[in-house]
Amino acid sequence: MGHRTPRRRGARRAALLAATMTASLAVGCSAHDGPSVDDGRGKIQFPTQSPEQSPSAGGTVAPAAGPVLAVKIDNVPAARPQTGLDSADIVYAEQVEGGLSRLMAVFATKLPKSVGPVRSARVSDLELLRQFHEPTLAFSGAQHKLLPLIAKAPLRSASPDEVASAYYRGVTKSAPHNLYLHPAKLLSSAPGAAALTTGFHYGAAPAGGKPTASRTVRYPAARFTFTWSGSKHRWLVTEDGTPTVTTDGKRVAPATVVVQYVKIRKSVYHDVLGNNTPYTESVGSGKADVLRDGRTFSVDWKRQKATDGTEFTTSDATPVNFAKGQVWVVFAKA
Repeated sequence: MGHRTPRRRGARRAALLAATMTASLAVGCSAHDGPSVDDGRGKIQFPTQSPEQSPSAGGTVAPAAGPVLAVKIDNVPAARPQTGLDSADIVYAEQVEGGLSRLMAVFATKLPKSVGPVRSARVSDLELLRQFHEPTLAFSGAQHKLLPLIAKAPLRSASPDEVASAYYRGVTKSAPHNLYLHPAKLLSSAPGAAALTTGFHYGAAPAGGKPTASRTVRYPAARFTFTWSGSKHRWLVTEDGTPTVTTDGKRVAPATVVVQYVKIRKSVYHDVLGNNTPYTESVGSGKADVLRDGRTFSVDWKRQKATDGTEFTTSDATPVNFAKGQVWVVFAKA
């Protein structure tokens, strides 16, 4: 497979994307939409390399301005432990087909040497990513009918079909759970914290809050548990009953966890087994729980339009500060 230059789409594409998505989603559920294009299996030959040979530690750090890197990460048990997850500034957890979960890791202040396993994109990702300026999206592929929307989106599409040299196959897991990304092949340096246009505020905790030892969020076929560690001053992540660690043995431990209650509805897309692809609505308003410093704060969230970040506020409209460090946002059904 030859190298092809990734696409950059300007802001002029935003309106066209919105109109296209609205028209597509208004149709309602359809029958099976054809086979998925996932991981490039049988299409691209990747060099094999163990993810342990490209540990997440020691990545590139730089304050330069530019777009964030968003990577879709496999999150079924066979894909764990993952690589590079601890270097992400933000990790979004969403529900996918069959009630399983998938992650989208966003990198701005540090680029690890390797990230993965990389998996396919979903239609909800396009709305979520609109809050960033022309982000680079690394993903293994997508359903055929979704690919034109990704092509029109105001982002840089960086799948293996477009940038084969940025990906490799690991040797410690079986396909499709062994596709990894070298971020340095896509970005010359980390863009810096200014690229995180999420609307998040960092600083001292608000008053009040409920002491919390642990919190579990359940999907139909997956669950996340966040346990407070006073010694680490972080929330230790456990998924499906197993502690979440990276391939180099680091426990994944965000400083802040947001359980954001959103509408999760059926989309017009299905996987190859006929399971409907859930659509997670990240634009709108609702309730959320912010976990930081061993306490839970019940707050309101609002994102008026796709190009906005999300505001988290107390009942009197005061912005809620997050603790400095990695943030996990888990989208839960309202």
